[in-house]
Amino acid sequence: MKHPTRREFLGAAGLAAGAFLARPSLLRASTAPSGRVAIGLCPEYNSQVMDTLAKMFDQLGGLEKLVRNKTVAIKLNMTGGPNMKLNGLPVEMTTWAHPEVIGATVALMGKAGAKRIRLLESHTAGANSLESFMGSANWKVQDIANAAKTVEFENTNYLAGHKEYARFMVPGSPKMYAGYDLNPSYRDNDVMVSMAKLKNHRAAGITLSMKNMFGMLPTTIYGMNAPVDEPSPTVLAGNRAGMCHQGMRVPPKSAPPAIDVTSHEVGYRMPHVVPELVSARPIHLAIVDGVYSMEGGELPSRDPAQGASNPLHPGVLIAGLNPVCTDAVATAVMGFDPMADRGTPPFETADSMLKYAEELGLGTRDLKKIEVVGAPVSKAVYKYKSVYQLRPA
Repeated sequence: MKHPTRREFLGAAGLAAGAFLARPSLLRASTAPSGRVAIGLCPEYNSQVMDTLAKMFDQLGGLEKLVRNKTVAIKLNMTGGPNMKLNGLPVEMTTWAHPEVIGATVALMGKAGAKRIRLLESHTAGANSLESFMGSANWKVQDIANAAKTVEFENTNYLAGHKEYARFMVPGSPKMYAGYDLNPSYRDNDVMVSMAKLKNHRAAGITLSMKNMFGMLPTTIYGMNAPVDEPSPTVLAGNRAGMCHQGMRVPPKSAPPAIDVTSHEVGYRMPHVVPELVSARPIHLAIVDGVYSMEGGELPSRDPAQGASNPLHPGVLIAGLNPVCTDAVATAVMGFDPMADRGTPPFETADSMLKYAEELGLGTRDLKKIEVVGAPVSKAVYKYKSVYQLRPA
């Protein structure tokens, strides 16, 4: 499949040779591209969000040259449901990227000349529209829709008005899946944005801009109850954990095949699935919302054995053109070492997806090679406890 924006992505990332993308196994950490990452201190969800993001985008080189006259797709982070609250807090204060961050980003992109802005998420509420899912969290969806001239919403868990899924093959020699079938909205754009929350992950250690892209996978294909031969005609096909996290089954025969059918350890599978997925569907702009967040996992813990979940107030926004570099800086802001390997927080029980992404040549995790603009990491650090540290003794 042809990706018309791949060359643009590689140029922005600083990797000029397409041959490296075709054979990522040749790449090593020393050749992984670096990219500028902006940190903005932002204590509250109010007008400061717009001002802080505008300054950060300018520090990255300006939004206009990235989005002017282009279709922009923003993959949101709306995992779980609006009723999965921590200490009674609205879900956007702990788990989801906040509507203030979404709306400000949309407004700034509209001002920078974006032709069309599409908000995408494969949410958990069946075939309901993305707008209704947002509304169920008491969001003022119309404010987001009115933030720019042409703003669209799509639940990418199913085909909706599209005729067939778009195929994204993993370049090089992937370990997990040969490729992925996704909603065509992830293909039919010029700029791909991942908007994540600054959080831990129970299986992978961290969930930031790269892990957010796992939510692209439609449960019609990657749900545990998906049919054997073809995608389910509905989204009622179970969640993705059994298939992708644990390798309990393979995708339908219509989808690109699973390569690894023997590994079942979540701490191995997810840190390898995610970077390969990002190599198949590159990210042009990564945004991480850490104004308010939580520690203890990607969702509030309901099982005491999994450890405590605690609301946090880091007061920070992070953005960059390279998702690996952005996630490395975000990991450091959480008080962890992005160069850490398995056995060291936050990767006590998981391989590091940052390390594997670096090995694939997607970007560097070495802070010494990343230009950080705006606030320095030392001024933005808000120390999280890892999931492992929060588990009962």
